Amino acid sequence: MVERGAAAPLLRWAEGPAVSPPRAPELQAGGRGCGAGGGGRGAAGPRGRRGPGEPGASEVLLQPGRLEPGDVEEDQVVAVFVVTFDPRSGNMVEWCLPQDIDLEGVEFKSMASGSHKIQSDFIYFRKGPFFGLACFANMPVESELERGARMKSVGILSPSYTLLYRYMHFLENQVRHQLETPGHYSHLAAFYEDKKGVLHAGPGRGGSLPPVYWLPSIHRYMYPEMKITHPAGCMSQFIKFFGEQILILWKFALLRKRILIFSPPPVGVVCYRVYCCCCLANVSLPGIGGTIPESKPFFYVNVADIESLEVEVSYVACTTEKIFEEKRELYDVYVDNQNVRTHHDHLQPLLKINSADREKYRRLNEQRQMLLYSQEVEEDYNPCEEDLFVLFFLEQNNRIFQTLLEVSASQDKTLTAEHARGMGLDPQGDRSFLMDLLEAYGIDVMLVIDNPCCP
Repeated sequence: MVERGAAAPLLRWAEGPAVSPPRAPELQAGGRGCGAGGGGRGAAGPRGRRGPGEPGASEVLLQPGRLEPGDVEEDQVVAVFVVTFDPRSGNMVEWCLPQDIDLEGVEFKSMASGSHKIQSDFIYFRKGPFFGLACFANMPVESELERGARMKSVGILSPSYTLLYRYMHFLENQVRHQLETPGHYSHLAAFYEDKKGVLHAGPGRGGSLPPVYWLPSIHRYMYPEMKITHPAGCMSQFIKFFGEQILILWKFALLRKRILIFSPPPVGVVCYRVYCCCCLANVSLPGIGGTIPESKPFFYVNVADIESLEVEVSYVACTTEKIFEEKRELYDVYVDNQNVRTHHDHLQPLLKINSADREKYRRLNEQRQMLLYSQEVEEDYNPCEEDLFVLFFLEQNNRIFQTLLEVSASQDKTLTAEHARGMGLDPQGDRSFLMDLLEAYGIDVMLVIDNPCCP
């Protein structure tokens, strides 16, 4: 296992046996947007271990469906672009391919607000039906016209974010190249010609948009295949960062609440936390989740996304813009550094750590220590920390929903304190969570656990 350096401290690279995710369907889309060399909109790019022509590590496709032997997800780069900061005009797309693709707003997504204070960053974001990855860099220059600093981003768009990590190293090199020799796009053009996805309209469908591939469903590609889906390697650091509060985030994620994470730049590591938060809510039981919205990783958002966020009933996103804190109608849960809070009265009980939460956290750390010891004494021991964490919450979620389904299928449909304890929950401390869970997932059971506030 090779750990990444400070450039992306939350990413752990691990090669594993190849996984063959299902093949993404052909895309259909129409586009309009930026011209080849002038004004318009755009986005940026990041860093990694592989160049554009090198094979990727094992990955999990974010597409609903069955995993068929021999199926492999192909490259689907639908756009490549260069964004620059112009001291007079602000952020703008200076170049892109294809020239007619709609990149409106990408110039702000690829340069997070406050990026002028840092030297480099990488950003995951969503643009309509696509996901983007951008690498930003800031270089001092002796130019009054540029006010002493040249800032650019180089990025790509794809219908799935699992493959984006393959090109981080390439994008990082290219943004440095654009800073040092502006206006030379031949490498980017060659990259696009090599990796571009096929965008065409199917018969009778006109210009319909391609499907969006959301959160990886771990149960479809079970351990040990999840060896690495970028940026899954950040899970252990994510849990270390939040500590016991990981259990609070887990409950909100399982309830499909709108979770917004605030942090000043750099935003790359915060995009990883968005992904990890979504991973807490995986369930592998059939029949679960059909009536509840998917947990959508929006990654980085800014004020240009307010209109789209207004209509979302469930998402996880991050931002560098403090103004979002005042817009309470856009989120249910606000995370500022390690402070998790909600303005909804009925969700306040979920902010309290109870005895069952502490037991789960103790058990999680105990399993981690056992894993680390096993790795030390057995050189051929393959499982890694990331698998352990993801599967820990998968098993926990499965246990809860298995119990709820069994009770709902019974004659009296009565959920007792004993059932709660069997699910690893605190009968009193998690009563509110259980009630919200039953309502959110439409499970028909009768909760007979007494409310501690009501004699």
